[in-house]
Amino acid sequence: MLIVMHPDATEDQIKAVLDAITALGLKPHPMPGANRTAIGITGNAGPIDPGNFDYLPGVAEAIRVTKPFKLVSRDLKHEDSVIKVGDAAIGGLDLAIIAGPCAVETRDQTMEIAELVYSCGVKFFRGGAFKPRTSPYSFQGLGLEGLKILDEVRSRFGMKIVTEVLDNESVDLVEEYADVMQIGARNMQNFSLLKRVGQARKPVMLKRGMSATLDELLLAAEYIMAEGNYNVVLCERGVRTFADHTRNTMDLSIVPAVQALSHLPIIVDPSHGTGRRDKVIPLARASVAVGANGVMVEVHTHPERALSDGPQALLPDMFRQMMAEITAIYRVIAEARPSPRE
Repeated sequence: MLIVMHPDATEDQIKAVLDAITALGLKPHPMPGANRTAIGITGNAGPIDPGNFDYLPGVAEAIRVTKPFKLVSRDLKHEDSVIKVGDAAIGGLDLAIIAGPCAVETRDQTMEIAELVYSCGVKFFRGGAFKPRTSPYSFQGLGLEGLKILDEVRSRFGMKIVTEVLDNESVDLVEEYADVMQIGARNMQNFSLLKRVGQARKPVMLKRGMSATLDELLLAAEYIMAEGNYNVVLCERGVRTFADHTRNTMDLSIVPAVQALSHLPIIVDPSHGTGRRDKVIPLARASVAVGANGVMVEVHTHPERALSDGPQALLPDMFRQMMAEITAIYRVIAEARPSPRE
C-alpha cells in the first residue's frame, strides 16, 4: 500500500496518517519528495483496504502496490534519491568516484594510494579491511588494524570511507569506522546481514550478486529499507556467465533498468566486472555514458605486489586518464540533459 499526501499536507496530517498505520500493527515509511510526501506500508500479510486512509485529512490517494518491492520503487518516490555522506553525495548532479585498493595491506601502501586519488579530486576512498576470499588461504584483510588505517585516511585527506562488512558480528565495528558500509556480491542475499545494516544509520552500498536478477537486487535493497535505513546505493559489478575473456560479464543494461523502476542511485564497478586493468577504462567510460551515478575502481601503485586483485587495479597514470575521460563524458551528458530530476 502507498499513501500519497496532498502537496500542501501539514506535518500534523502526515503524523496522523503515520499513527493510523501504526495502530493497524503495520510499519509506515514516509518518503518526503520535492512536491509531496509518500508513505509506504510494510508488515501486512495480505491486501490493505484503501478505505482505511482515503478519507484522512491531507491524503490524496491510497494505492495498492502490485510490485514485490515497495520502498525502492518509483511508485513511492518519483524523484531520484541522493545519498548524502557528509559534504559528499552519491546521486544528484555530481558523478561519484570511489577509488582505492582492493585491500588495505599496509599503512604506507594505503596512504600512497590515498594521496594519488585525492589529488585527482576523489571524494570516496575504498579499501577492504575484511576480505571475503574464494580460497581460505588467501589474504583475508587486516581487520581492525585496516579500519584504523582507513580512519587515518579520512582524517588526513577528508575522503569518505567505503569498506565491506562481512557478517552481523562485524557490523558495529565497521559502522564505527566507515562512512558507507558495503555489502559484497556474496552477501547480497544474506538476509540476516541485510536486516542488520538496515538497522544501522550509515549508508549502505549493495553489490549485485554473481547471478542475481534485477528483481532480486531490488528486493535485497528492500530488506535494508524495510528496517528503516533508506540510504542505499546499488552497484553493478558483473555477473557470472560462460564468457572467459573477462572475470565477470558487465551488465550495463541494468543501469537504465534500475532507473526506470527505482529511485535509488546505481554505480558501476568495472574493476570486478572485468578483472583486467586494460578493460577497466573502456567499461568505466561506458558506465558513465549509460547513465550510472558513479564508478568504483581499484587503484594500486604496485599492483604486481598486491595481496588481492592486483591484475584489475589501475596504475596511477591509467587512473588519471580514466578520470579525465569519464569526467568529459559526464559533462557532455549533463549539458545535453533537458533538466535533472530533483
